[in-house]
Amino acid sequence: MEPELVALSAAIGAACHQSRLLLATAESCTGGWVAQVITHTPGSSAWFERGFVTYSNAAKSELLGVRAETLAGFGAVSIETAQEMAEGALKHSRAQVSLAITGIAGPGGGSPGKPVGTVCFAWCRAGALAQTEMLHFTGEREAIRRQSVVHALKGLLSRLGAL
Repeated sequence: MEPELVALSAAIGAACHQSRLLLATAESCTGGWVAQVITHTPGSSAWFERGFVTYSNAAKSELLGVRAETLAGFGAVSIETAQEMAEGALKHSRAQVSLAITGIAGPGGGSPGKPVGTVCFAWCRAGALAQTEMLHFTGEREAIRRQSVVHALKGLLSRLGAL
């Protein structure tokens, strides 16, 4: 495991443990990579509640409660879908904080409006509105996925520090 990812996970674990928070993840384009990074950290079972890998639209709806209207109106790769994924991860777990990632890692699947490298993120705390962000990464599929994992973890860590 890369040292940067190990350090991010350890810092998130310390922040969750200190605040007595459980984390849930909802991942699409990263295919569980965030959960893999987190569970690489010894003792993460004390603060990592569960991870959802919802690659298909059906999985997003069935496991996280993403509305069909959201998927039809905005698409799977949208701020709106990321928000509903993060909120759904909280609703369908015992966690108090969540993160969600949905994007287009390529090499295909992009469009003029949403090119390859478009990734949407959401971070949510129970009882609060999700915070969302859309970014555009460059590189090959694995590079886009890695950048997405790092950004999601850094975003979570900064938000945990603000609690």
